[in-house]
Formats: sequence, C-alpha cells, structure tokens
Amino acid sequence: MKVNIQNYEDKRRLKAAISQELLKKAWGRPVIVLCIGTDRSTGDAFGPLVGSFSKEAGVNYFKIYGTLDEPVHAVNLEEILNKIYSLYPNPFIIAVDASLGSLNSIGQIVFKTEPLKPGAALNKKLPPVGNLSLTGVVNIGGFMEFMVLQNTRLSLVMSMARFLADVIIELNHQFSHANLTQFLPGCGR
Repeated sequence: MKVNIQNYEDKRRLKAAISQELLKKAWGRPVIVLCIGTDRSTGDAFGPLVGSFSKEAGVNYFKIYGTLDEPVHAVNLEEILNKIYSLYPNPFIIAVDASLGSLNSIGQIVFKTEPLKPGAALNKKLPPVGNLSLTGVVNIGGFMEFMVLQNTRLSLVMSMARFLADVIIELNHQFSHANLTQFLPGCGR
C-alpha cells in the first residue's frame, strides 16, 4: 500500500492497516519500531527523524530504536538487531527506512507486510529486517543514489517523518489503552 502524506484519509488508512497487522500477528509480543538511517545524509535521515519524533512524543507501548542521537545504520544494524533479540522474546519488528523511487512516488510512504532490505538503494549487503516495513520515498532513484540522498530536500523529509511519527503516536495511544483495559474490571477484549 502506498499513501500520500498530503492526504488525511491516507493517514487513517495507513493507521488501520498497521493496526490490523498488529492485532493479527503481534498481540502479546513486544513491538519494536526500528528506524534505520543516519543524520549525516538529508534523505537518509527519514528513519532517525521518525524515531526522534516518536520518542519525543512519549511513545512507550512500542520500543523505539534509531533516533537522531542514536541512529541505526549500516555499521551497527546487526549489533542492534542482536541486542533487540537478546532483550525481547519473539519481538515483532516494524522497520522504517528511507527509499528512492520513481518521480511519481516521491513523498509517499510504502507499507508492506514483509521485511525491508536496508541499504538496497546503495547496494549494501545488509540482512532483511522486520515483520512489517514502512519506507518513505524521499527522492528519485536510478542514478548516483548516494548524491541523490545527500541532495534531498529537508522540508520533504521532515514532513514525511512527522506524518509517519503521527501514525505511530496514534497507534501507541490505541494499543496502550487496549493493553490497559484488558486488566481493568469490566473491560476486556
């Protein structure tokens, strides 16, 4: 599914699609939002910005990895994954990363119910990550990807990151409330 960050209805559709997958596959499991990227490249800062915005908003139902201060990138990805798997039994991972695509896709967020392949645009050999993937198409791909990521508009990346962080924040409220109500008298699922 592709969503446009300018469309409120698309935000609702994305939230509903993620929520449905979490209810089907992640209930009772620790949910990790793994935001991949680096603050050293404008386009590649999408993931760390999503992580930072989510953490700053107090997201606590989901465990957030990858922020501007503590990015998860090609150099430390495997180490962070090992840490996650040692800390959390059977984690459900939502992987977030920037991507490059066609001109018509720029500014869209792509949701897939499969792992993402981090570093694919730059031909990096990294392990597939996540049970779900959310990629932000920040610029056009196909030629000199490293330079394209470096020269991506920060305004677009910030808008996309805020859009996705808002979805994560809303899901955090939804699932935090659902998790609490199962323990309260008269409430339940």
